[in-house]
Order: sequence, then C-alpha cells, then structure tokens
Amino acid sequence: MQTTELTQRHPDMAVTTGVLLAGPALMAGYGVVRLAGRAVGDYGPGVWWSVAHVLFLAGVLAFVPVFLGLRRPAGVRGGGRTGIRVAAAVGLLGAAAVAVQASVDLVVGFLAADKRAMSDMFEKVQDVPGVVPAVYSVVPMLFWLGLLALVTLLAFFRRDVVPARSPLLVLAGAVTMAVSLDLLAAGALCIGLALYPVRRGPRG
Repeated sequence: MQTTELTQRHPDMAVTTGVLLAGPALMAGYGVVRLAGRAVGDYGPGVWWSVAHVLFLAGVLAFVPVFLGLRRPAGVRGGGRTGIRVAAAVGLLGAAAVAVQASVDLVVGFLAADKRAMSDMFEKVQDVPGVVPAVYSVVPMLFWLGLLALVTLLAFFRRDVVPARSPLLVLAGAVTMAVSLDLLAAGALCIGLALYPVRRGPRG
C-alpha cells in the first residue's frame, strides 16, 4: 500500500509540520526572551516578563493538538492503543496545569508594581492549599511524562512514524529544561527534533 493511500485512510497520524513544531518554537522563544530580559536587568514586571510568558502560554497550548493528533494511531490495537490514549490524556492534564501556571505568572506580572510585589503575590497564591502540587510541582510534571510516554509508545508500535531516537530526544529536552531555565531554548530544540519526523506520516 502506498504511503499516500495509508495517510488518506488514516488521517489521524498525518500531523502537519506546523502543528508539531509550534510548541517547541514558542517555548524556545520564551527562553530567548527570558534571557534577553535578564541580560538587560529588566526581567520582572514589564514588557520582557509579559512577552516571555505569553510565548510560554502559547507554547504549552500548542501541544494540545499534538496530543490530540497522535492519540489514535492507525494500526495499533488493544493495550497499545489504550496506553497511547492514556499517555495523551496524562499529557493534556499536565498541559492544563502548566497553562494555569503561565496564566498566573502573566496576571501577577501585570498587577505587580515591582519584583517585591510580585514575590508577595506569588507567596499568597502558593499559600492556597493544593495550589503548589496542582500548578507548580506534581501535576505540571505530567505534561513531560505524558509526552515522553506517548512518543515512546509510538516509537515502539509505529516505527514507520516515530524513530527510536525521538523518545531519547524528548527525555534530553525535558532534563535540559529541568536543569536550568536558561537552557529552555536548547531543550525546546530537542523536543522539536523529536517531533519533526512525525510530519511525514506513515511510510508504508
């Protein structure tokens, strides 16, 4: 069966390049703007902070169609299909938490007059019971765990779509970002390289 025929019959795996790369590109932009703002000593309330976090929020939301587009791969049945759907759902839950975090950061940056005021506002938000694990620590980790699990399962069940190196690149990207926010652009590049091959769809 030709690649074009399989892609037309199962369009669920035909995720476009733009959809796949929008999230990593926007997150890389967040990292670059953050570094620029810190370099000029003006990364707090103001333009640098707001632009950076708009890019951050947009980057996270851009992963939603990726999770949705890859959650039903053609040719995978039974437990494998269930696992892929669960991984996508976990990633979406994590993305929702990260989106809330980015939104809080934007609002605080808009309302605060200076860095001290920002710090006080963040303390008040984080003092609310359940906010830290739900928005800042535990649940946001599900975004990366879901993405890693999804790409790993696809690399196992659909080798014609996702190469074996993709899970390693996702892991490298997540670890790089966790090590330092200054490495956000490098981590986002790893994620983009992991997702880029999927644009071709099934190869036969």
